[in-house]
Amino acid sequence: MAVNCAARFSDACVALITESAQAFVEDRTIQGLEEAREHFKDAGQIERLKKYHGEKAQWVLDAWINTWLDPAFASWSLRPVLPQMACPVLAIHGINDEYGSPRHPELIGQLAGGTAQVEIMDDTRHVPHREKETVVVGMVARFLHSLD
Repeated sequence: MAVNCAARFSDACVALITESAQAFVEDRTIQGLEEAREHFKDAGQIERLKKYHGEKAQWVLDAWINTWLDPAFASWSLRPVLPQMACPVLAIHGINDEYGSPRHPELIGQLAGGTAQVEIMDDTRHVPHREKETVVVGMVARFLHSLD
């Protein structure tokens, strides 16, 4: 969503920071979502999601998984909108992200219409800001300060 907003409103967008953004559907995405679907069959996991999504946790989970696994979504890609982003971009991604390979931030960086910085984090999965909060906060702070 943020990529599309930055592309559509490029004149008003100062910068874009993505974390674990998927730019297309790949086998790793499908496999990760199928595993997530099994994992979240455990009611305790849905309870854990309620911390972030409240009573809509099941709806959010179902919308996420069902959208990405829908065969009609298989050809979706951010490729067409990435060149429309004129603002500086910081694309952060964990090397071990279970839903997407480093090809996602690399594509964002390659096709972005403005300057781009791609950061692939070692020993990190899908949620870098929770796994390595201080590293991510520092990375974001340095990126934002570089815009001055």
